[in-house]
Amino acid sequence: MSDIWNLVHAERHALVDDLSSLTDAQWQAPSLAEGWTVHDVAAHLVDNATATTWRLVKAMVKARGNFHRQNDTGLRAAKGATPQATLERMRAVAERTDTPPAPLASRLVEEIAHGEDIRRPLGIVREYPVAAIVPAIGYQLRTPHAFDGTKSLAKRVRFVADDADLAIGQGPELRGPALELLMVATRRAPREGALSGPGRALI
Repeated sequence: MSDIWNLVHAERHALVDDLSSLTDAQWQAPSLAEGWTVHDVAAHLVDNATATTWRLVKAMVKARGNFHRQNDTGLRAAKGATPQATLERMRAVAERTDTPPAPLASRLVEEIAHGEDIRRPLGIVREYPVAAIVPAIGYQLRTPHAFDGTKSLAKRVRFVADDADLAIGQGPELRGPALELLMVATRRAPREGALSGPGRALI
Protein backbone atom coordinates (compact mmCIF):
# COMPACT_ATOMS: atom_id res chain seq x y z
CA MET A 1 0.00 0.00 0.00
CA SER A 2 2.77 2.43 0.88
CA ASP A 3 4.42 1.78 -2.49
CA ILE A 4 1.25 2.78 -4.35
CA TRP A 5 0.79 5.89 -2.24
CA ASN A 6 4.39 6.91 -2.94
CA LEU A 7 3.66 6.63 -6.67
CA VAL A 8 0.40 8.57 -6.33
CA HIS A 9 2.09 11.35 -4.38
CA ALA A 10 4.90 11.54 -6.93
CA GLU A 11 2.37 11.99 -9.74
CA ARG A 12 0.56 14.72 -7.85
CA HIS A 13 3.77 16.64 -7.25
CA ALA A 14 4.86 16.18 -10.88
CA LEU A 15 1.58 17.64 -12.14
CA VAL A 16 1.83 20.58 -9.75
CA ASP A 17 5.29 21.27 -11.16
CA ASP A 18 3.98 21.15 -14.74
CA LEU A 19 1.03 23.40 -13.94
CA SER A 20 3.12 25.99 -12.11
CA SER A 21 4.41 27.55 -15.34
CA LEU A 22 1.13 27.69 -17.28
CA THR A 23 -0.28 30.92 -18.65
CA ASP A 24 -3.86 31.97 -17.92
CA ALA A 25 -4.80 30.97 -21.47
CA GLN A 26 -3.37 27.48 -20.96
CA TRP A 27 -5.36 27.05 -17.75
CA GLN A 28 -8.53 27.81 -19.71
CA ALA A 29 -7.64 25.52 -22.63
CA PRO A 30 -9.91 22.51 -23.30
CA SER A 31 -8.63 19.29 -21.75
CA LEU A 32 -9.15 15.79 -23.11
CA ALA A 33 -12.00 15.40 -20.60
CA GLU A 34 -15.08 16.43 -22.54
CA GLY A 35 -16.49 19.76 -21.39
CA TRP A 36 -13.69 20.41 -18.89
CA THR A 37 -10.88 22.92 -19.13
CA VAL A 38 -7.38 22.30 -17.77
CA HIS A 39 -8.45 24.27 -14.69
CA ASP A 40 -11.51 22.05 -14.28
CA VAL A 41 -9.46 18.84 -14.37
CA ALA A 42 -7.02 20.26 -11.82
CA ALA A 43 -9.94 21.08 -9.52
CA HIS A 44 -11.35 17.57 -10.00
CA LEU A 45 -8.02 16.14 -8.85
CA VAL A 46 -8.19 18.28 -5.71
CA ASP A 47 -11.64 16.90 -4.99
CA ASN A 48 -10.47 13.39 -5.76
CA ALA A 49 -7.54 13.63 -3.37
CA THR A 50 -9.90 14.30 -0.46
CA ALA A 51 -12.43 11.57 -1.31
CA THR A 52 -13.39 9.19 1.48
CA THR A 53 -16.12 6.58 1.67
CA TRP A 54 -18.32 8.84 3.81
CA ARG A 55 -17.78 11.93 1.67
CA LEU A 56 -18.51 9.96 -1.50
CA VAL A 57 -21.71 8.47 -0.09
CA LYS A 58 -22.97 11.92 0.93
CA ALA A 59 -22.02 13.40 -2.43
CA MET A 60 -23.75 10.62 -4.35
CA VAL A 61 -26.92 11.05 -2.28
CA LYS A 62 -26.92 14.78 -3.07
CA ALA A 63 -26.33 13.97 -6.73
CA ARG A 64 -29.24 11.49 -6.65
CA GLY A 65 -26.93 8.69 -7.73
CA ASN A 66 -25.65 10.47 -10.83
CA PHE A 67 -21.87 9.98 -11.02
CA HIS A 68 -21.30 12.81 -13.50
CA ARG A 69 -23.38 15.25 -11.44
CA GLN A 70 -21.39 14.28 -8.35
CA ASN A 71 -18.11 14.92 -10.21
CA ASP A 72 -19.27 18.34 -11.42
CA THR A 73 -20.44 19.35 -7.95
CA GLY A 74 -17.15 18.26 -6.38
CA LEU A 75 -15.18 20.07 -9.06
CA ARG A 76 -16.97 23.36 -8.42
CA ALA A 77 -16.44 23.07 -4.68
CA ALA A 78 -12.72 22.34 -5.07
CA LYS A 79 -12.01 24.96 -7.73
CA GLY A 80 -10.27 28.10 -6.59
CA ALA A 81 -11.25 31.60 -7.69
CA THR A 82 -8.06 31.68 -9.77
CA PRO A 83 -5.79 29.03 -11.28
CA GLN A 84 -3.11 29.87 -8.72
CA ALA A 85 -5.58 29.31 -5.89
CA THR A 86 -6.43 25.88 -7.31
CA LEU A 87 -2.72 25.12 -7.72
CA GLU A 88 -2.16 25.90 -4.04
CA ARG A 89 -5.00 23.54 -3.17
CA MET A 90 -3.32 20.84 -5.24
CA ARG A 91 -0.10 21.34 -3.33
CA ALA A 92 -1.96 21.16 -0.04
CA VAL A 93 -3.55 17.78 -0.81
CA ALA A 94 -0.62 16.18 -2.65
CA GLU A 95 0.44 13.97 0.27
CA ARG A 96 -3.02 12.92 1.42
CA THR A 97 -3.98 9.26 1.60
CA ASP A 98 -7.76 9.58 1.51
CA THR A 99 -9.52 7.18 -0.82
CA PRO A 100 -13.05 6.09 -1.70
CA PRO A 101 -14.03 2.40 -1.35
CA ALA A 102 -11.96 1.17 -4.30
CA PRO A 103 -8.59 -0.57 -4.76
CA LEU A 104 -5.65 1.81 -4.36
CA ALA A 105 -4.63 1.24 -7.97
CA SER A 106 -7.66 3.37 -8.87
CA ARG A 107 -5.77 6.36 -7.45
CA LEU A 108 -3.02 5.78 -10.02
CA VAL A 109 -5.61 5.67 -12.80
CA GLU A 110 -6.98 9.03 -11.69
CA GLU A 111 -3.59 10.74 -11.48
CA ILE A 112 -2.15 9.38 -14.74
CA ALA A 113 -5.26 9.54 -16.93
CA HIS A 114 -6.24 13.02 -15.78
CA GLY A 115 -2.61 14.07 -15.93
CA GLU A 116 -2.70 13.20 -19.62
CA ASP A 117 -6.05 14.98 -20.00
CA ILE A 118 -4.13 18.10 -19.06
CA ARG A 119 -0.69 17.47 -20.57
CA ARG A 120 -1.52 16.24 -24.06
CA PRO A 121 -3.53 19.26 -25.24
CA LEU A 122 -0.75 21.52 -23.92
CA GLY A 123 2.08 19.54 -25.52
CA ILE A 124 3.60 18.56 -22.17
CA VAL A 125 5.30 15.15 -22.11
CA ARG A 126 5.87 13.12 -18.94
CA GLU A 127 7.79 9.87 -18.65
CA TYR A 128 5.60 8.02 -16.16
CA PRO A 129 7.16 5.23 -14.10
CA VAL A 130 6.25 1.82 -15.46
CA ALA A 131 5.60 0.81 -11.84
CA ALA A 132 2.70 3.28 -11.82
CA ILE A 133 1.26 2.52 -15.25
CA VAL A 134 1.12 -1.29 -15.03
CA PRO A 135 -1.14 -1.56 -11.95
CA ALA A 136 -3.33 1.22 -13.37
CA ILE A 137 -3.90 -0.80 -16.55
CA GLY A 138 -4.52 -3.95 -14.55
CA TYR A 139 -7.13 -2.21 -12.44
CA GLN A 140 -8.97 -0.76 -15.43
CA LEU A 141 -9.06 -4.01 -17.37
CA ARG A 142 -10.34 -5.98 -14.39
CA THR A 143 -13.04 -3.47 -13.41
CA PRO A 144 -16.58 -3.68 -14.84
CA HIS A 145 -18.03 -0.85 -16.92
CA ALA A 146 -20.50 -0.07 -14.12
CA PHE A 147 -17.54 1.02 -12.00
CA ASP A 148 -15.90 2.98 -14.85
CA GLY A 149 -13.63 0.12 -15.89
CA THR A 150 -13.10 -1.67 -19.21
CA LYS A 151 -13.24 -5.33 -18.22
CA SER A 152 -15.40 -6.08 -21.26
CA LEU A 153 -12.63 -4.78 -23.54
CA ALA A 154 -10.12 -7.21 -22.02
CA LYS A 155 -12.47 -10.05 -22.95
CA ARG A 156 -11.98 -9.36 -26.66
CA VAL A 157 -8.52 -7.73 -26.90
CA ARG A 158 -5.15 -8.79 -25.46
CA PHE A 159 -3.14 -5.80 -24.22
CA VAL A 160 0.62 -6.29 -24.58
CA ALA A 161 3.14 -3.62 -23.59
CA ASP A 162 6.44 -3.43 -25.43
CA ASP A 163 8.10 -1.42 -22.64
CA ALA A 164 6.82 -3.31 -19.59
CA ASP A 165 6.07 -6.82 -18.35
CA LEU A 166 2.38 -6.63 -19.18
CA ALA A 167 0.05 -8.92 -21.09
CA ILE A 168 -3.63 -8.84 -20.13
CA GLY A 169 -6.78 -9.95 -21.91
CA GLN A 170 -8.02 -12.38 -24.52
CA GLY A 171 -8.29 -12.12 -28.27
CA PRO A 172 -6.32 -10.28 -30.97
CA GLU A 173 -3.22 -8.51 -29.72
CA LEU A 174 -2.99 -4.78 -29.16
CA ARG A 175 0.66 -3.85 -28.67
CA GLY A 176 2.50 -0.66 -27.82
CA PRO A 177 3.79 1.56 -25.00
CA ALA A 178 2.13 0.92 -21.65
CA LEU A 179 0.97 4.54 -21.39
CA GLU A 180 -0.89 4.31 -24.70
CA LEU A 181 -2.51 1.05 -23.60
CA LEU A 182 -3.69 2.81 -20.45
CA MET A 183 -5.22 5.55 -22.57
CA VAL A 184 -7.28 2.91 -24.39
CA ALA A 185 -8.15 1.19 -21.12
CA THR A 186 -9.52 4.50 -19.81
CA ARG A 187 -11.51 5.15 -23.02
CA ARG A 188 -9.10 7.76 -24.33
CA ALA A 189 -7.50 7.97 -27.75
CA PRO A 190 -3.87 6.81 -27.96
CA ARG A 191 -1.29 8.80 -29.87
CA GLU A 192 -1.62 8.27 -33.60
CA GLY A 193 0.43 5.30 -34.77
CA ALA A 194 1.49 4.35 -31.23
CA LEU A 195 -0.30 0.98 -31.17
CA SER A 196 -0.12 -1.99 -33.50
CA GLY A 197 -1.68 -5.41 -33.91
CA PRO A 198 -5.04 -6.78 -35.05
CA GLY A 199 -6.63 -5.69 -31.76
CA ARG A 200 -6.68 -2.10 -33.05
CA ALA A 201 -9.78 -2.89 -35.07
CA LEU A 202 -11.66 -3.81 -31.88
CA ILE A 203 -11.05 -0.72 -29.74
